[in-house]
Amino acid sequence: MARAGLNTERLTRAGAELADEVGFDQVTVSALARRFDVKVASLYSHVKSSHDLKTRIALLALEELADRAADALAGRAGKDALTAFANVYRDYAREHPGRYDAARFRLDPEAAAASAGGRHAQMTRAILRGYDVTEPDRTHAVRLLGSVFHGYVSLESGGGFSHSAPDAQESWSRILDALDALLRNWPTP
Repeated sequence: MARAGLNTERLTRAGAELADEVGFDQVTVSALARRFDVKVASLYSHVKSSHDLKTRIALLALEELADRAADALAGRAGKDALTAFANVYRDYAREHPGRYDAARFRLDPEAAAASAGGRHAQMTRAILRGYDVTEPDRTHAVRLLGSVFHGYVSLESGGGFSHSAPDAQESWSRILDALDALLRNWPTP
């Protein structure tokens, strides 16, 4: 019989909290069992494996990020939308470092298709409509923005900007200004 109160959703949320505390790479079914003071075997009726648990945490993180981004983008366009969207990723990574790492977990094609990942791409493309960037360049611009946001957040969270001036916030603001200028003047082939 399953322990009262344990279910897949509760375990996924607890796994996400654990990821924020100890790092996404450290999340396992064993670590989660210790958190609930239960035997590992008792969790296998809810999650198949550590990989399954990590996939569920990744899906949760992608959903949370997409919901935050949608809220932040409502009623915004141009640089205002770009800045709001970028700040959602940076803020989420600061608040939930393990979940942020989970959002970049490689999903199998079926899980990826069912994830909120598509919403992220749609929102990025919506931002680009305000800049009049068209296909095939829109795909290039989506990749550029994702690379800049994720790259900056990864370097910042790893302490890459903590040893020199100016501070990271000033650089972040200047990068967003530069991206806005680039998108307004997107080069044509």
